[in-house]
Amino acid sequence: MDHALDEDRAAIRAMAAAFAAEELAPRAVLWDRERHFPVETLRKAAALGMAGIYVGEEHGGSGLARLDAALIFEALATGCPTVAAFLSIHNMCAWMIDSYGDAEQRRRWLPGLMSMDRIASYCLTEAGSGSDAAALRTRAERRGDHYVLNGEKQFISGAGASDLYVCMVRTGGEGARGISALVVPKDTPGLAFGANEHKMGWNAQPTRAVIFDDARVPVENRLGPEGAGFRYAMAGLDGGRLNIAACSLGGAQAALDKTIAYLGERRAFGQRLSDLQALQFRLADMATEVEVARTFLWRAAAALDAEAPEVTRLSAMAKRFVTDVAFHVANEALQLHGGYGYLADYGVEKIVRDLRVHQILEGTNEIMRVIIARSLLGGR
Repeated sequence: MDHALDEDRAAIRAMAAAFAAEELAPRAVLWDRERHFPVETLRKAAALGMAGIYVGEEHGGSGLARLDAALIFEALATGCPTVAAFLSIHNMCAWMIDSYGDAEQRRRWLPGLMSMDRIASYCLTEAGSGSDAAALRTRAERRGDHYVLNGEKQFISGAGASDLYVCMVRTGGEGARGISALVVPKDTPGLAFGANEHKMGWNAQPTRAVIFDDARVPVENRLGPEGAGFRYAMAGLDGGRLNIAACSLGGAQAALDKTIAYLGERRAFGQRLSDLQALQFRLADMATEVEVARTFLWRAAAALDAEAPEVTRLSAMAKRFVTDVAFHVANEALQLHGGYGYLADYGVEKIVRDLRVHQILEGTNEIMRVIIARSLLGGR
């Protein structure tokens, strides 16, 4: 793959970076402090085509590639990793409907998702089945032309604010083959939400439990056949892992940029901090790590675009490596800011808090190692 960006991709990245600088960065610390979910700002991003980045143009999407998405989410995350990450989740839900929904489902849901007049959340995780997603217990029992849902999803981004919930539920027996995908509207009777969780980071998006108590969902809201939901969920996660890696990368780049500026301004022992070779070496290592992570992320995104057979392994590798590197770089940036890095107004501690969860969600980095090892050992 040629890692140099062509003119179109450079323009896409510049557009997203300008949006981040103008709409996200100036408000990110305030949104974090006030736990404000900036829906109107998300809709401004949608107006620029960022709510359906890889949804087909015939359905109102931008029809771009996964590499384009990586560029966009990285650029957005330089302004606010939290907002960029939520937009990546919305995109994953829209893609699942576009890819696995029928013509009527796409007609019904995609236009609103493309404008973000309707916002979507992804519901896989449960309290008793985080890393072991195939063990989920939320049950959907078919009764005539409806499913009756009972159970609870945990750690759902956007819950309570989102309009549609793409849910993995058990319609059959144990294991992955008993799982189906249902789209559940917010106004479904029997659907409720837990309290907004108090979190270390990601405060600019709500996180709640999604609770089903005899919630009735039409069978026509099922994506594809019964039993296909786990496969759809895993396909969505291949792209989702690249997206969250891109969001980590953008946060790390922002932290690095802040550090370069700070060391150039701050003086100690009669000289600028940037003149101290020990700190120069640390900056050099941070910049190298960010660039290596970016190069591998683009490699994995190109593999997803090419539908390469090793894409699941490469996506897991990218998610594990990039999120670990990005958190390390952000944490180093905080250290190099000294006491000022610990203050909220400088924005570095927020990046550290936001990026920490990226090593956990979309499959923990420990699970990424399991996926990689199984692929290398032929599934053993």
